[in-house]
Amino acid sequence: MTNPDKHNVIALLHQHYFHDNRPWVIAYSGGKDSTLVLQLVYQLMLELGAKATKPIHVIASDTQVEAPNISDYLHDILVRIEDHARTHGLPVSVHIVQPEPSESFWGKLIGKGYPSPTRWFRWCTTKIKIKPARKVIDKIVRQYGSVVLLLGTRSSESPNRSRRMRERETNSRGLNPHHEIHDALVLTPIADWKTNEVWKYLFNHNPPPWGGSHDFMLDLYRQAGGGECPMVLDLNTPSCGGSRFGCWTCTVVKEDRSMKGFIESGETWMQPLNTFRNWLKDIREKPEARDSMRRNNTIGIGPFNSETRKEILRRLLKTEQEVGRQLISNEEILYIQSQWNQDFDVQNNAIRIVLEYGREVQKLADPNQSILSNKDLIDTLAPRYELQEAWVDDLLFLVEKKYPTIDSGKAKNALVDDVIKIIDNAVRQTEMSATLL
Repeated sequence: MTNPDKHNVIALLHQHYFHDNRPWVIAYSGGKDSTLVLQLVYQLMLELGAKATKPIHVIASDTQVEAPNISDYLHDILVRIEDHARTHGLPVSVHIVQPEPSESFWGKLIGKGYPSPTRWFRWCTTKIKIKPARKVIDKIVRQYGSVVLLLGTRSSESPNRSRRMRERETNSRGLNPHHEIHDALVLTPIADWKTNEVWKYLFNHNPPPWGGSHDFMLDLYRQAGGGECPMVLDLNTPSCGGSRFGCWTCTVVKEDRSMKGFIESGETWMQPLNTFRNWLKDIREKPEARDSMRRNNTIGIGPFNSETRKEILRRLLKTEQEVGRQLISNEEILYIQSQWNQDFDVQNNAIRIVLEYGREVQKLADPNQSILSNKDLIDTLAPRYELQEAWVDDLLFLVEKKYPTIDSGKAKNALVDDVIKIIDNAVRQTEMSATLL
């Protein structure tokens, strides 16, 4: 398509719209390209009026670690779209997808101790982006039998992107099968648009038909100095990095230039986020912060150890207080506690830490921290016998609080399991310390 404009693309979309009954799924990230695709489709729907009967599903990913200003903007736009579509009787459904607590960034990093992502271990993309979106798309496919995915990918974004798009096998309508999602065809209506053409359209068609304004998005680009993170549906979609704006926790890049751009443009409240992100990137390289056994029980640098996981949670909650907004959900905290219980914890320390920072969260058990009886004795004897007070505290907690009686076989077995956790954790910490001497 040469010299693309609104009318050419609307005509193309009109042709595809009435070609079959497949519902359309628009992958929306809040960035310029996906916004353009969504606006073109939405304009088509308004022009069709009563003839607009094909279901349109707008899927947006909330990783729960998006840059807060971008997250707020994205949610505001989606609410506007949902309200406007309902008011005007358009068959548009909005889906905001989130990872399950067990798959979330904090669930993996603090709960299981995953090191913060690197270029070689970029576990976050699959866990917090692809799986939640695919779950919704698969459900739509099961309901209708097949779908058409509308993506905002453009050939001019990069030489590699252009090559991949040229190599894709397409049908007579110019659609290509998605290489991972069965029964899904892909339509890229702005594939031939240049970046300046995207901006020109958005400038000239502001505000969008659903209300609000593109002004905030335009300011985000000016501040961040880069592009948006795309809506990721497979591992072939380039992940964020460099100057792109996306997850504020991203440790794949050396420096988060978009975050730096926001701060330098006046968003100084984001500085604690950047400080935490930089610390999170640095700490993964410290051997003393990691277990000496991998999660598969083989010898090697493993996940963050118990003390590091606690420190990360404390620093995150401190950062949360500094920026004045919630950065981790109660559901994630409860998952973290359940995972710690499996790995090393017998005192519900995640719940205790959260309560220290004034957060209210459902308690898995009584996190009463007053192990007062015998505490003075521990303080006196632990250094004498070169014992870590924390481990002795844990053992004392078991007999005084968690298992005051062990009349049943079940209670005895549970006590033994918890003692083993404490000993195993103590051994791992001691072995790691020995290797650093």
